[in-house]
Amino acid sequence: MEKYSRDELISIAKYAEQAERYDDMQEAMCLVVKQGKLTPEERNFLSVAYKNVVGARRSAWRVLQSLESKGGSSEELLKGYKAKVEEELKKHCNEVIALLQDNIITNDDYKSDDEAMVFFLKMKGDYYRYITEILRDDERKEYADLADEAYKEAVEIASSEEEGKGLPKTSPVRLGLILNYSVFYYEIMGKVKVACDLAKKAFDNAVAELDSMKEENYKDSTLILQLLRDNLTLWTSEQDEQDTEDAD
Repeated sequence: MEKYSRDELISIAKYAEQAERYDDMQEAMCLVVKQGKLTPEERNFLSVAYKNVVGARRSAWRVLQSLESKGGSSEELLKGYKAKVEEELKKHCNEVIALLQDNIITNDDYKSDDEAMVFFLKMKGDYYRYITEILRDDERKEYADLADEAYKEAVEIASSEEEGKGLPKTSPVRLGLILNYSVFYYEIMGKVKVACDLAKKAFDNAVAELDSMKEENYKDSTLILQLLRDNLTLWTSEQDEQDTEDAD
């Protein structure tokens, strides 16, 4: 694909998305990343490409993990096949992390663009999290720490109160970051209270400022707010059940 211009690569990415050929979309967007700063539309294309490429492997891994837990006569064969999927998942995750780190996060063109930096640091945290999901013990802790570090840096930028810096509390990029960071605390770290507190604070702060929300952000932001509320409902009910069991 290197023979194509930037505009042609974007067109190919659009065609590939419509055709659900996400590996092609990923290849095209990787080349676009190396050609200069991404527009908001282009960064969404990059995110969609990798989300689908990696998402397919995550789904496959969960199915195989479930099958393995049931046992059977072909257990070794199943373990071998699951290992193959794990290697593919890690390969694609490490690829996007390196792409982000080498071409975007350390690139001066992005340093003054808080929204872009938050978006891409969140992506970095997400893909470290996806690797963490399939690991155990010390290796799992290593990748969990890397995910936490990326999320924390993104939160620090998003929540800056310095004049002209940070993102609005109703920003879909900021809310999306908190949504995923709270999921990280819940699913990876097992810290239910921290996950709930993080999600609730972001939800309450955004709701308090709904009147000042930009019209173009309304749909995306309200969708994320709904997801935050759904998670809070689920997590708080589980926490209440646990507290009841502890009291008994």
